[in-house]
Amino acid sequence: MTDVAKIRGKVVVITGGARGIGLATATALQALGAEIAIGDIDETTVKESGVARDFAYYGKLDVTDPRSFESFLDEVERTVGPIDVLINNAGIMPTGKLVDEPDQITRRILDINVYGVILGSKLGIARMLPRKRGHVINIASLAGETHIPGLATYNASKHAVLGFTDTLREEYRRSGVEFSSVLPTLTNTELGSGVSGPKLLRSAEPEEIADAIVALIATPKSKVRVTAMAGFLSQVVNLLPESVADGLARALGSGDAFLGAVDAEKRKAYEDRARSA
Repeated sequence: MTDVAKIRGKVVVITGGARGIGLATATALQALGAEIAIGDIDETTVKESGVARDFAYYGKLDVTDPRSFESFLDEVERTVGPIDVLINNAGIMPTGKLVDEPDQITRRILDINVYGVILGSKLGIARMLPRKRGHVINIASLAGETHIPGLATYNASKHAVLGFTDTLREEYRRSGVEFSSVLPTLTNTELGSGVSGPKLLRSAEPEEIADAIVALIATPKSKVRVTAMAGFLSQVVNLLPESVADGLARALGSGDAFLGAVDAEKRKAYEDRARSA
């Protein structure tokens, strides 16, 4: 059971907080007494979500723009208070074969999923170190521990997030600032629309990811994988010989899950939004 006292009163910033995992996490933390600030590139939706739930702060945030990120955090600290937890959640997942991926989309994935996380972490650390307390939580993916056809650049971005966060954890050891990665399996949000997960494994609900993040804030650790079964299988598969692991993944359907098996019509709205500049 989560120690509510460890959540109550904390100022928590969540990027990509207008919908999906970000919004579910904001809602769960607010219910436990945290002061929530959400930022999102979608100005209309972040306002709708912020007003509907009466979050302490909400506003437009472009995680790829240092001025936007810095001013957003400044305003949070001015109006709400010193930031205790920064959750770098913003990310996109366009699907398809690499040869068909326009350079603009490749750069967009890396800008948001990698640079946005690095920038946010840097700005968060700079505020937390003088206070000798704080927690940076970076949303990665189980895709960061494996390789899935149709997600080459996305996989690369999440591998980067894991390596980056692990390095920060050691670089700032004993600083008072905690660093964690969250590794969700395919989740029932718009990002996962039109995609079926591997056979035998169910998709997670955003509330499950939110619950894992809540527990992580109460009791920090380096990584949490959701669901537990998907995380266990990911770790086991990485211990197998390459040919066996790849064969098992293909047998479970991962070879086609983000390519031919995608329901393009169901996924169109998300792909259009993710790919828009």
